[in-house]
Amino acid sequence: MLRILDARTGEPVDAAPSRRGLVRVHAHPPGADTTGLRVLLVADVLVRALEIGGNAVWATLAPFPAAAENGAGLRARAAGLGIRPFEDHRDTEEGPAAAWTVDVVAQGAAMTDGPRVEVAPVDSGRGPAPVPGDPTTLRLALLARRRDLPLSLDAEVLAEAEDTLGRWRAAVAGWAERPSGPVPEDVRLRLRAAWEDDLDVLTVLDVLRSVEDSGIPEGARFETYAYADRLLGLELTREIGAPL
Repeated sequence: MLRILDARTGEPVDAAPSRRGLVRVHAHPPGADTTGLRVLLVADVLVRALEIGGNAVWATLAPFPAAAENGAGLRARAAGLGIRPFEDHRDTEEGPAAAWTVDVVAQGAAMTDGPRVEVAPVDSGRGPAPVPGDPTTLRLALLARRRDLPLSLDAEVLAEAEDTLGRWRAAVAGWAERPSGPVPEDVRLRLRAAWEDDLDVLTVLDVLRSVEDSGIPEGARFETYAYADRLLGLELTREIGAPL
């Protein structure tokens, strides 16, 4: 069962009280900047984790603050990062009868009624954030730091993410040509335990690093990366079949 740290109380709570009811993940980006993008990305990962756990999820987007930039630019950047669309919705509007709502907000945002996940700001320095050629590089750079800590996004951070993505995609493409094998049970349990413990993406990434150069058969390594990518959304299988 996925549990998250409720930022209102500092106590862990179930992200979904049961697998039968609808869970609403309500994202509150403070604007169209990279901090807003980080909020949407955390909400996207939460949606993925809930769906993997068997929950039905309604992903909604709160109205932008009056002083914020228009949300169209944020939606375009989010789509480039593989963030699935969130439905515009105000709390005063009718909608499906969600049994539970989890709000995903920026640190310092106005108080919400239910459990909330808080996301720290992104600092890209005095200028605009660097724009990588592959938007998924930015997705990994944002995921590779704890969401409750501010992130300094610079060329070095993006270069590290780009190198990791390139290496992993090449490895996955090679492993895909070997006989397939199931995800080792101990590895599967480590991955699930990580993301069900307050969306601990950093530990998920660490598990993948440990598998990368392990003695696990290559076909099983492929299945492990493909399985973890259901949560991460990094397109790790993208290079399969690509010309050398």
